[in-house]
Amino acid sequence: MRAWRVHELGEPKEVLKLEEIEGPGAPGPGEVVVEVEAAALNFFDILLCQGKYQERPDPPFTPGAEVAGTVVEVGEGVGIKPGTRVLATPPLPRGGYAEKVVAPAESGVFPIPEAMPYEKAAAMHIVYQTAYMGLHRRAGLEEGETVLVHAGAGGVGSAAIQVARAAGARVIATAGGPEKVKVCEDLGADVSLDYREEDFVDAVKQATGGRGADVIFDPVGGDVFDRSRRCVAFEGRILVVGFASGRIAEAPTNHALVKNYSVVGLHWGLYNKVMPEMVDNNHEALVDLYTSGGIDPLVHKTVPFGELPEALELLGSRKTHGKLVTSPRA
Repeated sequence: MRAWRVHELGEPKEVLKLEEIEGPGAPGPGEVVVEVEAAALNFFDILLCQGKYQERPDPPFTPGAEVAGTVVEVGEGVGIKPGTRVLATPPLPRGGYAEKVVAPAESGVFPIPEAMPYEKAAAMHIVYQTAYMGLHRRAGLEEGETVLVHAGAGGVGSAAIQVARAAGARVIATAGGPEKVKVCEDLGADVSLDYREEDFVDAVKQATGGRGADVIFDPVGGDVFDRSRRCVAFEGRILVVGFASGRIAEAPTNHALVKNYSVVGLHWGLYNKVMPEMVDNNHEALVDLYTSGGIDPLVHKTVPFGELPEALELLGSRKTHGKLVTSPRA
C-alpha cells in the first residue's frame, strides 16, 4: 500500500516520502483495519515532521491523526462490523497518511452517518471535539451568553463559531483579512472583525454595551491573550486552547482577582486518556448536531494524495481557512 513516511526530521516538503510499504496486516485483539477514504491535515503534523511536537516518534513514521473510511477487518473482541463507516484516530508511528490504518476500536474508532461525506467526517473529530469540550465542559457556556472566538476562520475557530451558535450564544469572531472575515460571517458569527484593521477590544466592548465577552475562545495566545483580558466580562472565562502566535502568555493573577474572571485550560487530548467516555458522548452529540444542521465541518479543499507535502506547507502559511483534507483516492 502507499503511505507517506518521514525518515529524517525537517520541513514536510523535504522529508515526507510517498512509499510502497507492507499493509497493516491482521488486526490484533481490540483493533480494526480501516481503508482510508479521507485524512485531515493538522498543524501538529508539520511539527511532527520537524521533531518539534510533544510526541517524537522515531523515524520512519507516518503522520496523520484523523481519518475517515470503512472498516475492512476486525480483531478479536471487537463489536464493530466490517463495512461500517467510521472516523478513526490511528496511533503513531503508523498514522493516517496511508491507504489503510490500524486503530483501537474502543478509543479510536467512531461511527459516522451514512449520508456524511468522508471529507467532512475527517475534518470533524479533533477541532469540533475541542470546541465542544472547551465551550460546554470547561467554559460552561450558557444560552444567551456572548462568545469571542479568535482565529474564527481557522479549523478550531470555525468549529467554535458553529458550536457556540448551536448552543444559542451570540458570537463575535476575529480573523485576519476581508476573505477570512467573510468566512466567519458565513459561519454565522453575529459580529466579524478584521483584527488587522480594528481594535477588537474596543469593538467587543461596543458590541456588548461595555460588558465584555462571557467566554473568550483563544487558540492564538501571546498578545491576543493579553488584550483579551481587557474585554472579558465579569465572571467571564478565557479558554486557553493553543498558542498559534508562538508566544505563551502569562496570566497575572491579580488582574483575574480584580475583574473576577477565570483562565481555563483545555488539553482535549488528555480526555482520551483520563475520561474517554466523554469523548464518546461528545461524538454522539456532534453527530446529532451535524444531522440536524447545527454544524457543518468547513473543508477548505481536498488535495490530491500526491500533493500532501505542498498542502502541509500551505497550511503552515496560514493562508487557508477551515480544514485541508487529502484522499488516497484523489
